[in-house]
Amino acid sequence: MTPARRSLLKLLAAAPVATGALTLPLARASAATAADPTSGIVKPLPPELFTIRGTNAETRLSAFRDTGFHTPTDRFFVRNHTSTPRIDPDTWGLTVWGSGLRGGPVRFTLADLRALPAVSRDVAIECAGNGRSYFTSQQGETVSGTAWTLGAIGVARWRGARLADVLRRAGIGSHAVDVLPRGLDGDYVTGGANLGRVRRPLPVAKALDDVIVAYEMNGAPLPPDHGFPARLVVPSWIGIASIKWLGDIEVGDRPLHSPWNTDYYRLFGPGQPPEGSAPLTRQTIKSAFDLDPGATFAPRRHQHLTGRSWSGRAPVVRVEVSTDGGAHWRPAHLKGPARRGSWVRWSVPWQPGRAGSAELLARATDAAGTTQPERTPHNTQGYLFDAVVRVPVTIG
Repeated sequence: MTPARRSLLKLLAAAPVATGALTLPLARASAATAADPTSGIVKPLPPELFTIRGTNAETRLSAFRDTGFHTPTDRFFVRNHTSTPRIDPDTWGLTVWGSGLRGGPVRFTLADLRALPAVSRDVAIECAGNGRSYFTSQQGETVSGTAWTLGAIGVARWRGARLADVLRRAGIGSHAVDVLPRGLDGDYVTGGANLGRVRRPLPVAKALDDVIVAYEMNGAPLPPDHGFPARLVVPSWIGIASIKWLGDIEVGDRPLHSPWNTDYYRLFGPGQPPEGSAPLTRQTIKSAFDLDPGATFAPRRHQHLTGRSWSGRAPVVRVEVSTDGGAHWRPAHLKGPARRGSWVRWSVPWQPGRAGSAELLARATDAAGTTQPERTPHNTQGYLFDAVVRVPVTIG
Protein backbone atom coordinates (compact mmCIF):
# COMPACT_ATOMS: atom_id res chain seq x y z
CA MET A 1 0.00 0.00 0.00
CA THR A 2 1.37 3.39 -1.02
CA PRO A 3 1.76 6.21 1.52
CA ALA A 4 -0.84 8.23 -0.38
CA ARG A 5 -3.33 5.39 -0.13
CA ARG A 6 -2.69 4.97 3.59
CA SER A 7 -3.30 8.70 4.08
CA LEU A 8 -6.53 8.44 2.15
CA LEU A 9 -7.81 5.60 4.28
CA LYS A 10 -7.19 7.62 7.41
CA LEU A 11 -9.64 10.23 6.13
CA LEU A 12 -12.17 8.19 4.20
CA ALA A 13 -13.90 4.85 4.38
CA ALA A 14 -13.68 3.06 1.05
CA ALA A 15 -16.90 2.02 -0.68
CA PRO A 16 -16.59 -0.51 -3.53
CA VAL A 17 -18.67 1.21 -6.17
CA ALA A 18 -18.00 1.15 -9.88
CA THR A 19 -16.65 4.68 -10.12
CA GLY A 20 -14.08 4.28 -7.37
CA ALA A 21 -15.90 6.96 -5.34
CA LEU A 22 -15.56 6.86 -1.56
CA THR A 23 -17.93 7.26 1.36
CA LEU A 24 -17.21 10.33 3.45
CA PRO A 25 -17.87 9.82 7.15
CA LEU A 26 -16.59 13.32 7.93
CA ALA A 27 -19.46 15.06 6.16
CA ARG A 28 -22.71 14.18 7.87
CA ALA A 29 -25.93 14.55 5.97
CA SER A 30 -29.42 13.79 7.16
CA ALA A 31 -32.82 14.19 5.60
CA ALA A 32 -34.04 17.76 5.92
CA THR A 33 -37.52 18.63 7.12
CA ALA A 34 -39.29 19.46 3.89
CA ALA A 35 -41.89 22.18 3.46
CA ASP A 36 -43.39 19.90 0.81
CA PRO A 37 -42.81 16.28 1.91
CA THR A 38 -43.87 14.94 -1.51
CA SER A 39 -40.99 16.76 -3.21
CA GLY A 40 -38.38 16.62 -0.44
CA ILE A 41 -37.74 20.35 -0.89
CA VAL A 42 -37.21 22.49 2.22
CA LYS A 43 -38.26 25.98 1.20
CA PRO A 44 -41.92 27.00 0.76
CA LEU A 45 -43.31 26.38 -2.74
CA PRO A 46 -46.36 28.64 -3.11
CA PRO A 47 -48.31 27.77 -6.27
CA GLU A 48 -48.14 31.34 -7.55
CA LEU A 49 -44.36 30.97 -7.74
CA PHE A 50 -43.69 27.30 -8.46
CA THR A 51 -44.92 24.24 -10.28
CA ILE A 52 -43.89 21.07 -8.43
CA ARG A 53 -42.50 18.39 -10.72
CA GLY A 54 -41.70 15.30 -8.66
CA THR A 55 -38.59 16.05 -6.59
CA ASN A 56 -38.18 19.35 -8.45
CA ALA A 57 -39.79 22.79 -8.42
CA GLU A 58 -40.01 24.91 -11.56
CA THR A 59 -40.31 28.68 -11.29
CA ARG A 60 -43.45 29.97 -12.98
CA LEU A 61 -42.48 32.43 -15.70
CA SER A 62 -44.93 35.01 -14.35
CA ALA A 63 -42.94 34.97 -11.08
CA PHE A 64 -40.01 36.59 -12.92
CA ARG A 65 -41.99 39.65 -13.96
CA ASP A 66 -41.45 41.80 -10.86
CA THR A 67 -37.85 40.68 -10.31
CA GLY A 68 -34.62 42.33 -11.37
CA PHE A 69 -31.52 40.84 -12.93
CA HIS A 70 -30.96 38.42 -10.04
CA THR A 71 -33.56 35.77 -9.26
CA PRO A 72 -34.66 36.08 -5.62
CA THR A 73 -33.59 33.00 -3.72
CA ASP A 74 -37.15 32.20 -2.69
CA ARG A 75 -38.10 32.02 -6.41
CA PHE A 76 -35.07 30.10 -7.66
CA PHE A 77 -35.97 26.75 -9.22
CA VAL A 78 -34.93 23.51 -7.49
CA ARG A 79 -33.49 20.48 -9.27
CA ASN A 80 -33.04 17.51 -6.95
CA HIS A 81 -32.37 13.89 -7.84
CA THR A 82 -33.57 12.74 -4.41
CA SER A 83 -34.34 15.12 -1.53
CA THR A 84 -32.60 18.06 0.07
CA PRO A 85 -30.17 16.89 2.79
CA ARG A 86 -29.50 18.74 6.04
CA ILE A 87 -25.76 19.05 6.59
CA ASP A 88 -23.99 20.14 9.77
CA PRO A 89 -21.42 22.79 8.73
CA ASP A 90 -19.34 22.11 11.84
CA THR A 91 -18.65 18.52 10.78
CA TRP A 92 -18.72 19.14 7.03
CA GLY A 93 -15.53 18.90 5.02
CA LEU A 94 -14.58 18.86 1.34
CA THR A 95 -11.95 16.23 0.59
CA VAL A 96 -9.87 16.50 -2.60
CA TRP A 97 -8.15 13.26 -3.51
CA GLY A 98 -7.03 11.06 -6.39
CA SER A 99 -4.30 10.04 -8.78
CA GLY A 100 -4.10 13.52 -10.29
CA LEU A 101 -2.67 15.04 -7.10
CA ARG A 102 1.03 15.26 -6.34
CA GLY A 103 0.40 13.96 -2.81
CA GLY A 104 -2.29 12.52 -0.60
CA PRO A 105 -5.83 13.77 0.05
CA VAL A 106 -6.49 17.23 1.43
CA ARG A 107 -9.55 18.20 3.47
CA PHE A 108 -11.04 21.71 3.49
CA THR A 109 -13.40 22.99 6.16
CA LEU A 110 -15.83 25.80 5.48
CA ALA A 111 -13.41 28.14 7.28
CA ASP A 112 -10.62 26.96 4.98
CA LEU A 113 -12.70 27.83 1.91
CA ARG A 114 -13.56 31.25 3.30
CA ALA A 115 -9.86 31.88 3.96
CA LEU A 116 -9.10 31.57 0.24
CA PRO A 117 -9.47 34.65 -2.01
CA ALA A 118 -13.18 35.17 -2.64
CA VAL A 119 -14.81 35.98 -5.98
CA SER A 120 -18.40 36.94 -6.84
CA ARG A 121 -19.97 36.01 -10.14
CA ASP A 122 -23.40 36.57 -11.69
CA VAL A 123 -24.15 33.19 -13.22
CA ALA A 124 -27.21 31.37 -14.54
CA ILE A 125 -27.88 27.82 -13.42
CA GLU A 126 -30.10 26.02 -15.92
CA CYS A 127 -31.18 22.40 -16.16
CA ALA A 128 -30.11 20.68 -19.40
CA GLY A 129 -33.76 19.67 -19.88
CA ASN A 130 -35.17 23.19 -19.58
CA GLY A 131 -37.82 23.51 -22.29
CA ARG A 132 -38.15 19.71 -22.61
CA SER A 133 -41.95 19.74 -22.70
CA TYR A 134 -41.92 21.63 -26.00
CA PHE A 135 -40.46 18.65 -27.82
CA THR A 136 -43.88 17.09 -27.23
CA SER A 137 -46.31 20.02 -27.15
CA GLN A 138 -44.74 21.99 -30.00
CA GLN A 139 -42.88 19.41 -32.09
CA GLY A 140 -45.02 16.32 -31.45
CA GLU A 141 -42.07 14.18 -30.32
CA THR A 142 -41.77 11.76 -27.40
CA VAL A 143 -38.98 12.38 -24.90
CA SER A 144 -38.20 11.17 -21.38
CA GLY A 145 -37.50 13.23 -18.27
CA THR A 146 -39.06 16.03 -16.25
CA ALA A 147 -41.51 18.04 -18.37
CA TRP A 148 -40.00 21.48 -17.75
CA THR A 149 -41.33 24.49 -19.61
CA LEU A 150 -38.77 27.36 -19.44
CA GLY A 151 -38.63 27.96 -15.68
CA ALA A 152 -35.74 25.62 -14.82
CA ILE A 153 -33.32 28.53 -14.77
CA GLY A 154 -32.28 31.30 -12.41
CA VAL A 155 -29.51 33.87 -12.18
CA ALA A 156 -27.87 34.54 -8.82
CA ARG A 157 -24.81 36.31 -7.49
CA TRP A 158 -22.62 33.50 -6.24
CA ARG A 159 -19.67 34.09 -3.91
CA GLY A 160 -16.96 31.60 -3.08
CA ALA A 161 -13.45 30.39 -3.77
CA ARG A 162 -12.10 29.61 -7.20
CA LEU A 163 -12.03 25.88 -7.80
CA ALA A 164 -8.58 26.49 -9.29
CA ASP A 165 -7.35 27.81 -5.93
CA VAL A 166 -8.82 24.81 -4.11
CA LEU A 167 -7.19 22.36 -6.52
CA ARG A 168 -3.83 24.10 -6.42
CA ARG A 169 -3.90 24.19 -2.62
CA ALA A 170 -4.61 20.44 -2.74
CA GLY A 171 -1.60 19.88 -4.98
CA ILE A 172 -3.07 19.20 -8.41
CA GLY A 173 -0.41 17.85 -10.75
CA SER A 174 0.33 18.68 -14.37
CA HIS A 175 -0.70 15.10 -15.19
CA ALA A 176 -4.31 15.64 -14.01
CA VAL A 177 -6.99 15.14 -16.67
CA ASP A 178 -10.43 15.25 -15.02
CA VAL A 179 -11.98 16.27 -11.72
CA LEU A 180 -15.07 14.47 -10.41
CA PRO A 181 -17.09 16.37 -7.78
CA ARG A 182 -19.66 14.38 -5.79
CA GLY A 183 -22.65 15.54 -3.78
CA LEU A 184 -23.87 14.52 -0.33
CA ASP A 185 -27.51 13.98 -1.26
CA GLY A 186 -28.87 10.46 -1.03
CA ASP A 187 -28.12 7.71 -3.53
CA TYR A 188 -30.13 8.00 -6.74
CA VAL A 189 -32.09 4.84 -7.51
CA THR A 190 -33.84 4.43 -10.85
CA GLY A 191 -35.20 1.35 -12.60
CA GLY A 192 -34.08 -0.78 -9.68
CA ALA A 193 -30.44 0.31 -10.08
CA ASN A 194 -28.59 2.30 -7.42
CA LEU A 195 -26.42 4.84 -9.24
CA GLY A 196 -24.92 6.26 -6.05
CA ARG A 197 -24.55 9.92 -5.23
CA VAL A 198 -24.77 12.51 -7.98
CA ARG A 199 -21.37 13.16 -9.58
CA ARG A 200 -20.19 14.36 -12.96
CA PRO A 201 -16.63 14.99 -14.18
CA LEU A 202 -15.20 18.22 -15.49
CA PRO A 203 -12.11 18.47 -17.67
CA VAL A 204 -9.21 20.11 -15.85
CA ALA A 205 -9.17 23.00 -18.33
CA LYS A 206 -12.70 24.02 -17.32
CA ALA A 207 -12.11 23.36 -13.62
CA LEU A 208 -9.12 25.72 -13.64
CA ASP A 209 -10.93 28.38 -15.67
CA ASP A 210 -14.05 30.05 -14.23
CA VAL A 211 -15.60 27.49 -11.84
CA ILE A 212 -16.14 28.46 -8.21
CA VAL A 213 -16.88 26.59 -5.00
CA ALA A 214 -19.74 28.78 -3.81
CA TYR A 215 -20.83 29.20 -0.20
CA GLU A 216 -23.07 32.27 -0.68
CA MET A 217 -26.05 33.00 -2.90
CA ASN A 218 -27.40 36.52 -3.37
CA GLY A 219 -25.41 37.81 -0.40
CA ALA A 220 -26.39 35.13 2.12
CA PRO A 221 -25.21 31.61 2.98
CA LEU A 222 -26.46 28.99 0.55
CA PRO A 223 -29.94 27.73 1.52
CA PRO A 224 -30.34 23.96 1.97
CA ASP A 225 -32.11 23.48 -1.37
CA HIS A 226 -29.34 25.26 -3.24
CA GLY A 227 -26.35 23.38 -1.94
CA PHE A 228 -25.51 24.39 1.65
CA PRO A 229 -22.79 24.50 2.81
CA ALA A 230 -20.90 24.54 -0.53
CA ARG A 231 -21.60 23.79 -4.18
CA LEU A 232 -19.95 24.14 -7.55
CA VAL A 233 -21.01 26.89 -9.92
CA VAL A 234 -19.95 26.16 -13.51
CA PRO A 235 -20.70 29.15 -15.77
CA SER A 236 -22.40 28.55 -19.14
CA TRP A 237 -22.56 24.77 -18.67
CA ILE A 238 -25.62 22.60 -18.10
CA GLY A 239 -26.86 22.60 -14.52
CA ILE A 240 -25.79 19.04 -13.64
CA ALA A 241 -22.17 20.26 -13.71
CA SER A 242 -22.88 22.59 -10.77
CA ILE A 243 -22.94 19.83 -8.15
CA LYS A 244 -24.73 20.76 -4.90
CA TRP A 245 -23.80 19.74 -1.34
CA LEU A 246 -20.18 19.04 -2.24
CA GLY A 247 -18.57 16.21 -0.28
CA ASP A 248 -15.47 15.26 -2.24
CA ILE A 249 -13.65 15.91 -5.50
CA GLU A 250 -11.64 13.17 -7.15
CA VAL A 251 -8.76 14.40 -9.33
CA GLY A 252 -7.87 11.78 -11.93
CA ASP A 253 -4.85 11.28 -14.14
CA ARG A 254 -7.15 9.79 -16.79
CA PRO A 255 -10.73 10.46 -17.96
CA LEU A 256 -13.32 9.85 -15.23
CA HIS A 257 -16.87 8.62 -15.75
CA SER A 258 -20.20 8.37 -13.98
CA PRO A 259 -23.77 7.61 -15.10
CA TRP A 260 -24.22 11.38 -15.45
CA ASN A 261 -21.86 11.59 -18.40
CA THR A 262 -22.36 8.12 -19.89
CA ASP A 263 -26.06 7.19 -19.64
CA TYR A 264 -27.38 10.71 -19.09
CA TYR A 265 -26.54 14.18 -20.38
CA ARG A 266 -25.53 12.98 -23.81
CA LEU A 267 -27.69 13.14 -26.95
CA PHE A 268 -29.26 9.87 -28.06
CA GLY A 269 -31.51 9.37 -31.03
CA PRO A 270 -31.62 10.14 -34.76
CA GLY A 271 -28.30 11.32 -36.14
CA GLN A 272 -26.34 10.34 -33.02
CA PRO A 273 -23.87 7.45 -32.70
CA PRO A 274 -25.11 4.35 -30.80
CA GLU A 275 -23.15 5.36 -27.69
CA GLY A 276 -24.60 8.87 -27.87
CA SER A 277 -22.97 12.21 -28.46
CA ALA A 278 -20.05 13.54 -26.50
CA PRO A 279 -21.06 14.54 -22.94
CA LEU A 280 -23.02 17.78 -22.97
CA THR A 281 -21.27 20.93 -21.81
CA ARG A 282 -22.52 24.38 -22.86
CA GLN A 283 -26.14 25.42 -22.69
CA THR A 284 -28.09 26.54 -25.74
CA ILE A 285 -29.88 29.81 -26.58
CA LYS A 286 -33.41 30.50 -25.32
CA SER A 287 -36.00 33.24 -24.72
CA ALA A 288 -38.94 33.44 -22.35
CA PHE A 289 -41.72 35.94 -21.72
CA ASP A 290 -42.37 36.90 -18.09
CA LEU A 291 -45.86 35.43 -18.28
CA ASP A 292 -47.59 32.08 -18.12
CA PRO A 293 -49.17 30.48 -21.21
CA GLY A 294 -52.83 31.38 -21.50
CA ALA A 295 -52.42 34.81 -19.89
CA THR A 296 -55.24 37.25 -20.61
CA PHE A 297 -54.83 40.80 -21.94
CA ALA A 298 -57.46 43.52 -22.28
CA PRO A 299 -58.20 44.42 -25.92
CA ARG A 300 -56.92 47.73 -27.28
CA ARG A 301 -55.05 48.55 -24.06
CA HIS A 302 -51.38 49.43 -24.13
CA GLN A 303 -49.28 46.62 -22.69
CA HIS A 304 -45.61 46.30 -21.78
CA LEU A 305 -44.36 42.80 -22.57
CA THR A 306 -41.18 41.78 -20.76
CA GLY A 307 -38.94 38.76 -20.87
CA ARG A 308 -35.38 37.51 -20.81
CA SER A 309 -33.02 35.70 -23.17
CA TRP A 310 -29.78 33.80 -22.59
CA SER A 311 -27.13 31.70 -24.28
CA GLY A 312 -24.34 29.47 -23.00
CA ARG A 313 -22.15 30.28 -25.98
CA ALA A 314 -21.99 34.10 -25.94
CA PRO A 315 -23.90 37.16 -24.66
CA VAL A 316 -27.29 37.79 -26.25
CA VAL A 317 -27.07 40.92 -28.41
CA ARG A 318 -30.47 41.00 -30.16
CA VAL A 319 -34.02 39.92 -29.33
CA GLU A 320 -36.98 40.09 -31.71
CA VAL A 321 -40.62 39.69 -30.73
CA SER A 322 -43.69 38.72 -32.73
CA THR A 323 -47.23 39.26 -31.44
CA ASP A 324 -48.98 37.73 -34.45
CA GLY A 325 -47.72 34.17 -34.48
CA GLY A 326 -44.50 34.91 -36.35
CA ALA A 327 -45.88 36.84 -39.32
CA HIS A 328 -44.05 40.03 -38.32
CA TRP A 329 -41.08 40.70 -36.03
CA ARG A 330 -39.77 43.81 -34.30
CA PRO A 331 -36.76 44.43 -32.07
CA ALA A 332 -37.13 44.41 -28.31
CA HIS A 333 -35.39 46.91 -26.07
CA LEU A 334 -32.56 45.26 -24.13
CA LYS A 335 -32.19 46.31 -20.51
CA GLY A 336 -28.63 46.37 -19.27
CA PRO A 337 -25.44 45.13 -20.92
CA ALA A 338 -25.20 41.73 -22.53
CA ARG A 339 -23.40 39.29 -20.24
CA ARG A 340 -21.92 35.88 -20.87
CA GLY A 341 -23.17 33.11 -18.60
CA SER A 342 -26.38 34.87 -17.60
CA TRP A 343 -29.35 36.53 -19.25
CA VAL A 344 -30.42 39.87 -20.63
CA ARG A 345 -33.84 41.31 -19.83
CA TRP A 346 -35.91 42.96 -22.54
CA SER A 347 -39.23 44.69 -23.17
CA VAL A 348 -41.50 45.64 -26.05
CA PRO A 349 -44.76 47.67 -26.18
CA TRP A 350 -47.91 46.00 -27.48
CA GLN A 351 -51.49 47.05 -28.07
CA PRO A 352 -53.65 43.96 -28.59
CA GLY A 353 -56.46 44.14 -31.13
CA ARG A 354 -59.99 42.85 -30.74
CA ALA A 355 -60.95 40.00 -28.46
CA GLY A 356 -59.75 36.55 -29.45
CA SER A 357 -56.53 34.59 -29.27
CA ALA A 358 -52.95 35.49 -30.12
CA GLU A 359 -49.56 33.83 -30.15
CA LEU A 360 -46.44 35.54 -28.81
CA LEU A 361 -42.94 34.59 -29.93
CA ALA A 362 -39.47 35.80 -28.97
CA ARG A 363 -36.16 34.87 -30.59
CA ALA A 364 -32.65 35.79 -29.54
CA THR A 365 -29.32 36.11 -31.31
CA ASP A 366 -26.02 35.93 -29.45
CA ALA A 367 -22.62 37.49 -30.13
CA ALA A 368 -21.44 34.24 -31.73
CA GLY A 369 -24.12 34.66 -34.42
CA THR A 370 -26.43 31.91 -33.14
CA THR A 371 -30.16 32.64 -33.58
CA GLN A 372 -32.92 30.51 -32.11
CA PRO A 373 -34.23 28.09 -34.76
CA GLU A 374 -37.82 27.20 -35.55
CA ARG A 375 -37.24 23.59 -34.52
CA THR A 376 -34.79 21.69 -32.28
CA PRO A 377 -33.42 18.35 -33.55
CA HIS A 378 -34.99 15.50 -31.61
CA ASN A 379 -33.11 13.61 -28.92
CA THR A 380 -34.71 10.93 -26.79
CA GLN A 381 -33.99 12.52 -23.39
CA GLY A 382 -35.17 15.97 -24.41
CA TYR A 383 -32.02 17.99 -23.75
CA LEU A 384 -30.99 21.43 -25.03
CA PHE A 385 -34.30 22.62 -26.49
CA ASP A 386 -33.52 25.93 -28.21
CA ALA A 387 -36.35 26.54 -30.68
CA VAL A 388 -38.56 29.62 -30.56
CA VAL A 389 -41.43 28.92 -28.16
CA ARG A 390 -44.98 29.81 -29.18
CA VAL A 391 -46.89 31.28 -26.23
CA PRO A 392 -50.70 31.28 -26.57
CA VAL A 393 -52.53 34.17 -24.91
CA THR A 394 -56.12 35.40 -24.79
CA ILE A 395 -57.34 38.88 -25.63
CA GLY A 396 -60.61 39.60 -23.90
